Amino acid sequence: MARKTHDEESEPLYVISIAARILGVHAQTLRYYERVGLITPSRSQGNIRLYSGEDINRLRQVLRLINDLGVNLAGAEVILRMSQRMAEMEREIRQLRAELTQLREGRPNSGNPTL
Repeated sequence: MARKTHDEESEPLYVISIAARILGVHAQTLRYYERVGLITPSRSQGNIRLYSGEDINRLRQVLRLINDLGVNLAGAEVILRMSQRMAEMEREIRQLRAELTQLREGRPNSGNPTL
């Protein structure tokens, strides 16, 4: 099976009833998670909540933290925020390593000319 691209994952596709069924929770649970800031679904022109694949994956992480690990909502939010920040830092490190390799090999730097 082919992997979905970031654009495909971020495309808002699922109305709240379908998202709730996929996740095995009530729609009210998703509304509550939105109210407390754990998720921010897109909205259609008719103001209907639309959840993307990324939203579903994030909610699966929240549910796993709560149900399997016993983390409360506040803890789940902190863990998700830290995980996101770590992923951003890992991307930055990969970019910096590539730039360093270019400099060591004597190739011109395609980004910022000063370090």
